[in-house]
Amino acid sequence: MKLFKKVPEMPSDELSINRISKKTNAVLNLVFLLWSLACVLPLALVVVVSFSSEQSIFQNGYSFFPSEWSLDAYRFFFKLGDQLIRSYGITIFVTVVGTLFSLAITAMFAYVLSRSDYAYNRVFTLLMLFTMLFNGGIVATYMVNTQMLGLGNSVWALILPMSLNAFYVIVLRTFYKSIPLEIIEAARIDGAGEFKTFFSIVLPLSKPGLATIGMFTTIAYWNDWFLGMLYIVDQKKYPVQTLLWSMQNSLEFMKQSSANALEYAEMAANAPTDSGRMALTVLVVLPILLAYPFFQKYFVKGLTVGGVKG
Repeated sequence: MKLFKKVPEMPSDELSINRISKKTNAVLNLVFLLWSLACVLPLALVVVVSFSSEQSIFQNGYSFFPSEWSLDAYRFFFKLGDQLIRSYGITIFVTVVGTLFSLAITAMFAYVLSRSDYAYNRVFTLLMLFTMLFNGGIVATYMVNTQMLGLGNSVWALILPMSLNAFYVIVLRTFYKSIPLEIIEAARIDGAGEFKTFFSIVLPLSKPGLATIGMFTTIAYWNDWFLGMLYIVDQKKYPVQTLLWSMQNSLEFMKQSSANALEYAEMAANAPTDSGRMALTVLVVLPILLAYPFFQKYFVKGLTVGGVKG
């Protein structure tokens, strides 16, 4: 007695319906190749120009094949004394501490909103969504952060205003809802409290989502220059991005930041302009590019989770 029936094989014509033809595959590969080149070539041009001499840029413009290579732009920035190193230290501190703090409050807030048995779930969800649509503006935000919270000219002014993003809360809440409720109920039956359940069960299962949001938050903190320009008065507390903005807009900043003010005349005369901007851009972008591969393996799962409902 046969327990299973033999499944009839589908005709080859029907199987080929879901396959991409060779011509279509070649066209798609060409399109993706061109798109990748459009993303990579500008960054490669920035690197090449940063190693080009000012004379070469003046004669030939921006080129992948400069007539003369030079390290003058990088040498120039190392003459700024401790300012560049100090700005890097501030940016690294703000990025690391800000990312960890932001992940902590985002993860806990999203977990509370993901629990349907929480009494004030709808109230806090509406308050959070309200902040995505309306805000007090720059003036009101500046007055609150400087006069009420006392964050003016403080490194915490670069961390706290960006610590909670309503969109990331919504994304992480969706991720939490994809976790089977039976797991949380089983932990409660075993005697685990809310904090024990959250830290021992929910967080380990949420690594892809946390890594994805953590990478976006890291990039936001690293690339932010506006908060430094808005709140920081002491130039010694400038992050790297605000340093880049200052050096692009005023050579007076270089005078104040140089270790020896008597060297300013010579530095100003030999200051690289185009290659200098590109060199500083490379110095700013390189660390975040090196950090990206550590998060890449979580991206696909973190971005697509919740997209398919069981």
